[in-house]
Amino acid sequence: MDIFKGIDFNDSFVLGWSSNATEITFKIEASIWPDSPHYLNPKPDEYTCYRKCEIQFTRFTSYSGLTKQSSVKPNKDINGSFDYGNIDSLIKTNQGFKVVGEFGNLEIINGKVQLKIYT
Repeated sequence: MDIFKGIDFNDSFVLGWSSNATEITFKIEASIWPDSPHYLNPKPDEYTCYRKCEIQFTRFTSYSGLTKQSSVKPNKDINGSFDYGNIDSLIKTNQGFKVVGEFGNLEIINGKVQLKIYT
């Protein structure tokens, strides 16, 4: 998907997620590379650009396979921060989207996806 061009999900971190009947949102610290329009020069202590963002799914007809965040134990990083691993895969399917990670095997029927960069 073009909106994720230059984003390495294997090097990005899931900071949290939420869902309701109309929206699923993942908070991410994204690893962004130069071929992305969202790329900025890395900070002195980073080997690539990291930016906080949200991946938001809306206008879907249904979804399944998303574990509640309160049921997943976060990983503690060396610097003391917590995350929920990576997005192992995020693909567009004929029916909608499939997103896999420590949060579950999420299948979304229909809908649209947006990327919102915050930092």
